[in-house]
Amino acid sequence: MLHVASLTAPLFLLVLLGFALSRFGWPRSASDALTRFVFTVAVPTLLFRLMSDFSRLPRVDGRLLVAFFGGCLVVYAIGRIAAASLFRMDGVGQSVFAMGGIFSNNVLLGIPLAKVTLGEAALPAVSLVLVFNSLVLWTLVTVSVEWARHRDFSLAGLWRTARGVIANPVVASILAGTAFGFTGLPLPGVIERTLAMVSDAAVPLSLIALGMGLAEFDVRSGWRESAAIAVLKMVAQPLAVYGLARALALPQVETAAVVLLAALPVGANVYLMARQFDALPGPVASAIVLTTVLAALTTPVVLTLV
Repeated sequence: MLHVASLTAPLFLLVLLGFALSRFGWPRSASDALTRFVFTVAVPTLLFRLMSDFSRLPRVDGRLLVAFFGGCLVVYAIGRIAAASLFRMDGVGQSVFAMGGIFSNNVLLGIPLAKVTLGEAALPAVSLVLVFNSLVLWTLVTVSVEWARHRDFSLAGLWRTARGVIANPVVASILAGTAFGFTGLPLPGVIERTLAMVSDAAVPLSLIALGMGLAEFDVRSGWRESAAIAVLKMVAQPLAVYGLARALALPQVETAAVVLLAALPVGANVYLMARQFDALPGPVASAIVLTTVLAALTTPVVLTLV
């Protein structure tokens, strides 16, 4: 565990650096610009370069999707029940609350952690989850909210969600890199070296951007709800995903990858959902900060146990 902690500590120190920069003078425009660069250039370049060598990558067991998203559905149901029984929330609030328990910070934190602690052999498994993550979970919360509001949902709305996910630079880079990898052609040397330089910057920049983003959240409200979300996210989801991975007898690399993703803190997308559906923005913001701080302590433990 000390070895894993020594690997993860510098990553969370970079998050702390970003937080300090934002709190002590750097303008929000700097945070926005860095986050935009990370999401649209740095991380997509890293993933495209990885997947462009598809023919040489280790085979990924597709059952990991069943383990990961099956665990998500179990915890989502638990979250809906907890929100209704403990906090007397309506259907919209239940949906956002439960989503906080399953939507991870896969891009800004998951990719760096997987790359450093599990190695590049785990990144194809992480990429496979990333391709489906936003599509599945945004669709789930959209259907859940619309059903709670109107007892109906539209195919047009689902199509807009799917189209937005496919246009996401992270998902598009994985799909484009995989398509190029199927050709079996190597990247030209100059392009490969250029992509490698940008890829090397993706990990530290994404962590600094995460820290700068955390400094913008208001964490003063809804501590009971945020604590409950943290328990769902940091305890219930990893256990559910691990249980399904063991039941499916997933290989070790896939098991470690999906459990790591499940044990990550709440993703910023949940805050966007809370704002979009006008439900729990304060508790969700608090949960994002709380679970990110907790992850610095729990990640080494989870990886060691797995």
